[in-house]
Amino acid sequence: MVNSGLDLRCYFVTGAGPDVVARARAAALGGAGLIQVRSKPISARELYHLGREVATAVREVSPTARVLIDDRVDVALALREYGVAGVHLGHDDLDVRVARDLLGPEAIIGLTTGTVELVRAANELAGYVDYIGAGPFRDTPTKDSGRAPIGLEGYPALVREATMPVVAIGDVTAEDAADLAATGVAGLAIVRGIMNAPDPRSYVRRVVDEFERGRRVLNRTHE
Repeated sequence: MVNSGLDLRCYFVTGAGPDVVARARAAALGGAGLIQVRSKPISARELYHLGREVATAVREVSPTARVLIDDRVDVALALREYGVAGVHLGHDDLDVRVARDLLGPEAIIGLTTGTVELVRAANELAGYVDYIGAGPFRDTPTKDSGRAPIGLEGYPALVREATMPVVAIGDVTAEDAADLAATGVAGLAIVRGIMNAPDPRSYVRRVVDEFERGRRVLNRTHE
């Protein structure tokens, strides 16, 4: 792992909507450690402007929350001066080794996985990747990966296999946070729960609290 100390417990992945910037700001206030700017379909120019607004809003309210760009290393590079910390990549995006060379050692780089085979492949890139996303937890309309849902029972094996932190994604809600934390994942990526919450700040706080509750359960089982 390149970066240590990432707070992955509540990782907000933005969706499309007129209030994305306000929700990102509220998520940061609620304790979201990472905020990924994703709004598909969107042009590089539009993603740049949205990323700049999100990064500026988050930086105003949280000294610790980090903003990432989905897929586009070029956009992440262009937004460095606004505080964008890195990028999340899929296997069809720019090679993570090239991304690391371009973004530098301090950047945060995440990679999408979701099967034991993909986790093993990601392990070969452990010197370049900070965390892996693993999904879908359950079927979700947000993104069709073509993979079968992992479910609660599938995460412990992925966590055991991975040499870096695992973040669960795919229709994850606050109600799932404790149970997923108890599987050993390092965090939860949430899209619709935060995008649709009447009070996103409170929703994120609940996710973090429930995640910590599940982590305590996990720790007790290992005593």
